[in-house]
Amino acid sequence: MTLRILIGALSLSFLLVACGGKPAAEDEHGHEGDAHAEAEADQPRKGEHGGRLLEQDGVSVELAIAEDGTPPKYQAWLYRDGKPLAPSAGTVEVRLKRLGNVAENHTLKAQTDGSLMATTIVGEPHSFDVEVLAKIDGKAVRWTYESYEGRTEITAKIAQEAGIRVAPAAAGIIADEHEVQGLLTPVEGRIAKVAARFPGPVQRLNFNVGDQVRTGQTLASIESNLSLTTYSVTSPISGVVLARNASVGSVATEGMALFEIADLSTLWVDLHIFGADAQHIRPGVPVTVTRMSDGVTVETTLERVLPGTATASQSTVARATIANADGLWRPGSAVKARITVEQQPAGLVVPLGALQSFRDWTVAFVRVGDTYEIRPLELGKRDATRVEVVSGLKAGDQVVVEQSYLVKADIEKSGASHDH
Repeated sequence: MTLRILIGALSLSFLLVACGGKPAAEDEHGHEGDAHAEAEADQPRKGEHGGRLLEQDGVSVELAIAEDGTPPKYQAWLYRDGKPLAPSAGTVEVRLKRLGNVAENHTLKAQTDGSLMATTIVGEPHSFDVEVLAKIDGKAVRWTYESYEGRTEITAKIAQEAGIRVAPAAAGIIADEHEVQGLLTPVEGRIAKVAARFPGPVQRLNFNVGDQVRTGQTLASIESNLSLTTYSVTSPISGVVLARNASVGSVATEGMALFEIADLSTLWVDLHIFGADAQHIRPGVPVTVTRMSDGVTVETTLERVLPGTATASQSTVARATIANADGLWRPGSAVKARITVEQQPAGLVVPLGALQSFRDWTVAFVRVGDTYEIRPLELGKRDATRVEVVSGLKAGDQVVVEQSYLVKADIEKSGASHDH
């Protein structure tokens, strides 16, 4: 399925939970009143203060979330027959049910400005089922309505087809890491230059560049000019032929290096570190080396930081060793590496791919059943792959960690918002 078809399927299949419907009114006996018809209106009625107007049997509550110069709190004004009442004329309680059946209550108290206001803060997102209980001049009234924002419905089948994946928020490690580059080189002491013992014509050469040889194998046969006998030149180590400096019929001189053999089963990784970063690098820290040709990685440990600086680049060289049993790590090749200087535990972490921007927040999306909803986050330390969550999530929340942008796109398409 192409991405265009997939996004189209998502758009058709998301059952967006719209917000801002009109409330249904009930009397103290639980019977729905005349306001039931208003519950199906596209937009709620607004009061003179810009809040949602809840009306029943001649009494009204205007309910808003005050955010001007204060953390979000419920604020209300009372009316009878459309005329304002003193806040002492009644009481108001707002009961919320958040996604996941999380209950939250807010009791409003009379203020000197003619309103009632809660002392408790309405945390973001302002997305919940609302129940308003009021008593005005001795008359008990009740309203219920939905006020959702940043929420959508995605069936499990569509989510799976779209590649939307969730994982629980949990404790983790935040690493102080440095991204560097380097070169692979043969390990010093594991390179042998094989020379002729006596001068004379080369009669036979048994190996070419790139061939594997074992210790004791005959590399060449040479006729000695002194004894006129043929002697063999053997390999002192097992490895691969890096260079062959003679040809059959040529004359080998005494001490002439006929072959260069290297044991490449392990290699040095010389990493170049620039500037102040060099002050933080110490032997013994973890290193992840990445082969640029195909992205294969290997874990190792930094062995030493060499004295002095590299002449050409004026960088500090830090050295690690990697295994090369398959021979696919080649001397002279450039590599990338990530040096982990420090690892710090964090109470809650999520992958960086879980983060999206929404309005002026950084958010993640949590899933409950087939419902997805934003969670504004306060973030702490981060590394190349994950970030610490200071607030906004709790351990075990099912967080969208892959294809989160598809969830964001559908929520933004809906334009859902709450009453402010």
